[in-house]
Amino acid sequence: MIDFMFLMHTDGREQAAGAEDEAWERYIQGLKHAGHFEGGSAIGAGICVNKSGLSVAVSTHIDGFIKIRAESWDQARELLAGNPVFEAGGTIEIRELPRT
Repeated sequence: MIDFMFLMHTDGREQAAGAEDEAWERYIQGLKHAGHFEGGSAIGAGICVNKSGLSVAVSTHIDGFIKIRAESWDQARELLAGNPVFEAGGTIEIRELPRT
């Protein structure tokens, strides 16, 4: 199994808040039931820092993540079905989390 991170971008959000909450609950429960869900959260405001102080501007277009386990990149893409951001036409960045 491979660990992946879904990074949800802020584009494509058209759903009402209540409907979106229910859609997220269904989606997350489906991932859990199938054994793919490893965690996730919304992402709030932040800053970028380095040793000398503040650095570049923080990315404001990513507002949540989900960590999943899948057999392949193809399966990871298939697991986007039902994701409220994806279903609303939004962008999801998929990143592999290499094992060290």
